[in-house]
Amino acid sequence: MDKDKKTIKEKSKLARAGGEVYVEAIGRRKTSTARVRIWQATKSSFIVNGRDTKEYFRTEEQRRLVSDPVIKGLVGQEKTGNKWTIEAKVSGGGIHSQAEAVRHGLARALVSFDIELRHKLKTLGFLKRDPRAKERRKFGLKKARKAPQWSKR
Repeated sequence: MDKDKKTIKEKSKLARAGGEVYVEAIGRRKTSTARVRIWQATKSSFIVNGRDTKEYFRTEEQRRLVSDPVIKGLVGQEKTGNKWTIEAKVSGGGIHSQAEAVRHGLARALVSFDIELRHKLKTLGFLKRDPRAKERRKFGLKKARKAPQWSKR
């Protein structure tokens, strides 16, 4: 009975795309949202909004940021394999916050695929949703906290 519940739970996490099993997760940062799908494949590929990662994220820093969960999270994990097909749909925000949203979603998807990666990815800080965002403007002020110049008379 207990084993049946576990298999039902695992099946609910996994979905099918063209006959292949994939895991989907959502990552966020500021106003950016990334929907990431991963599945194991014979050849690695990373596609963001229908374009290759090197095309979409121009700088080396952003490319490193996006691939960190796969590179650092799977170190010493031979049983899971390092060949992944990754697709991400990203919207909102700037290019840097989109890269961080993809990293967050990819880390969540890897944890959904293999729960043993959770501890390692958590210590690296990839599972934490960064809550910092732009503060709203208040009435009577010029910006969120900047007040007009005060004069005594």
